[in-house]
Amino acid sequence: MDTSLEALLDRVRQRGSYADRQQAAGAVENVLVVLGAHLVGDDRTDLARLLPEGCGALLTDVEPAAGPLSAAEFVDAVAARTAEDTAGARRAVTSVLGTLADVADDALLRRILTQLPPGHAGLFGRTEPA
Repeated sequence: MDTSLEALLDRVRQRGSYADRQQAAGAVENVLVVLGAHLVGDDRTDLARLLPEGCGALLTDVEPAAGPLSAAEFVDAVAARTAEDTAGARRAVTSVLGTLADVADDALLRRILTQLPPGHAGLFGRTEPA
């Protein structure tokens, strides 16, 4: 799989039906910053290494969140960053996280999902881990 920035943005653009790469880039930035605040340790850095240059820092260069967010609160946090309504933020979240799920192997994705409260798997386009 091509891991260039252009390829990542094109996958997010297509998955989220964005008009152009600029809109996809905004979605990527906002979702990765919120996700990065909720992941810790090797899982966060392992995922960052799989991303194109510049994107990994969006995950790793953020302060950890004060507490976990439910899936709905995660979408709301992205909405707050983007000034979008919930539907627009949900589109950004599912298009970016779904693309990340395609990039990560099953073991890494499972580790990421175990760090997040139940309910997040659907945002990645997956079912909850057993």
